[in-house]
Amino acid sequence: MDVPFCMLSSNSPVAFACSQTCGLLVLQVLPCSLTSLQLKLVNPTQCRFEHLATQLKWRLQEGRGEAVYQIGVEDNGLLVGLSEGDMRASLKTLRRMAEKVGADITLLREREVDYDLDGNCRKIAEVLVRKVPDDQQFLDLRVAVLGNVDSGKSTLLGVLTQGELDNGRGRARLNLFRHLHEIQTGRTSSISFEILGFNSKGEVVNYSDSRTAEEICESSSKMITFIDLAGHHKYLKTTIFGLTSYCPDFAMLVVSANTGIVGTTREHLGLAMALKVPIFIVVSKVDLCARGTVERTVRQLEHVLKLPGCNKVPMVVACPDDAVTAAQQFAQSSSITPIFTLSSVSGDNLDLVKVFFNILPPLSNSKEQEELMQQLTEFQVDEIYTVPDVGTVVGGTLYSGVCCEGERLVVGPTDEGRFLKLKVGSIQRNRSACRVLRAGQAATLALGNFDRSLLRKGMVMVSPKMNPTICWQFEAAIVLLFHAKTFRRGFQVTVHVGNIRQTATVDCLHGKEELRTGERAVVCFRFIKHPEYLRMGAKLLFREGVTKGIGHVTSLLIAFTSKGKI
Repeated sequence: MDVPFCMLSSNSPVAFACSQTCGLLVLQVLPCSLTSLQLKLVNPTQCRFEHLATQLKWRLQEGRGEAVYQIGVEDNGLLVGLSEGDMRASLKTLRRMAEKVGADITLLREREVDYDLDGNCRKIAEVLVRKVPDDQQFLDLRVAVLGNVDSGKSTLLGVLTQGELDNGRGRARLNLFRHLHEIQTGRTSSISFEILGFNSKGEVVNYSDSRTAEEICESSSKMITFIDLAGHHKYLKTTIFGLTSYCPDFAMLVVSANTGIVGTTREHLGLAMALKVPIFIVVSKVDLCARGTVERTVRQLEHVLKLPGCNKVPMVVACPDDAVTAAQQFAQSSSITPIFTLSSVSGDNLDLVKVFFNILPPLSNSKEQEELMQQLTEFQVDEIYTVPDVGTVVGGTLYSGVCCEGERLVVGPTDEGRFLKLKVGSIQRNRSACRVLRAGQAATLALGNFDRSLLRKGMVMVSPKMNPTICWQFEAAIVLLFHAKTFRRGFQVTVHVGNIRQTATVDCLHGKEELRTGERAVVCFRFIKHPEYLRMGAKLLFREGVTKGIGHVTSLLIAFTSKGKI
């Protein structure tokens, strides 16, 4: 959608337009004559300035609080550039516009593109404009962290979120572990969450400057929530649950430079691709290897990414300019796969990852989120706790609607297929208090004295108006990714659909007697333990030993609502 956007001196014959793609704002020249044209934001009239500021405010709302301006670019993408004086004046005008709407600007990069007739250099600039949204809801992106055991996932997150380099013996990861055996073995076995903030000026906000998560949230305009997943194969079901249930926006695959692609690395890459989660790669522990070893690992990754099953375009990030380009192209194209090489001990190239996270835009725009918010409330229950003096607490993601303190919902289904009434007490996001929860946001909800034994992972909390549909049997169109023999009726698999994880039996294969690796079919599954709440079209992943497959739900069989059988 293009919007007229004039930013010229009063006697200029040129008009400008803003075109937005994936939250990025681009200033472009629309030529009105055959005259050589230049992009300028010089001396706008007061009326024009007010108009521009209003348009900037709208663009920030569309980009959920962020926009990137490219100054000095023609409508056809030609890099025309501005003189030094015009560039200074343009940035000054842009800064005034940002102040008008309560935002800050950060110069991302400036490049020389040409010289004018007098031999003076002409430049283009990219500027990040960011503000805290009017409702004080910071932009939140979720990043799932994948990789083989001992690849350095938790250590990297510890360095990013704590603001201190590792000592080479795992000190940075200690604050991330949730269990004693994790500290003793140095291996993650559960799902943990860590946060990294950026303020409106693009500066990092982490625990080096703030004591608590609440302080980080208050100081940040943008938040990166890392979902630290297990790398060992014995905890694969936990890793799959984290990928399917917490709905990550992106996935970060961590590969150790000294070992390369080993263990569960390929499996984690395949899981992210099967669930269509955009993925980028971090090669860690470069301080332990010679340059040749690091280059060999990168070449190995490039080879795997280019294979027919992946069809990715690897992009090695070597400088801040590469990081800016990678963040923009990564959000626009699912085939682009940035590759970073860094060390959590020496800090080499750590700043490139921070630049990447700072600029990385959200995949959804404000319109899509508003459409989800207008639907009835649906909250997925992923974790259940008992907190002293608070009572029962559930953690999860709000799939649709809006949830407020004091709201009355129903939770289920129980083993008998019923939904139970409850009341939401307090709400916390990223360990800080929150009064209103919006669609797509993850949080914990306090339920007071509600009996914890009645809850389980995989349940949903929905509006009483929804009359949710649940089922024992469902059909799914699947692709069998791998199976040692043949996949046939009576086979039992563990099915993952969103936050649901339950064993199901294959009741029948439509049109076929059996399936082999790579084949497709519509399969009827039956849950073994209890009914579940399913949505049509939901992504499905199933596994049993070496058997793996993906698909989506096509129909619900033997379905009934909370009021009775359909």
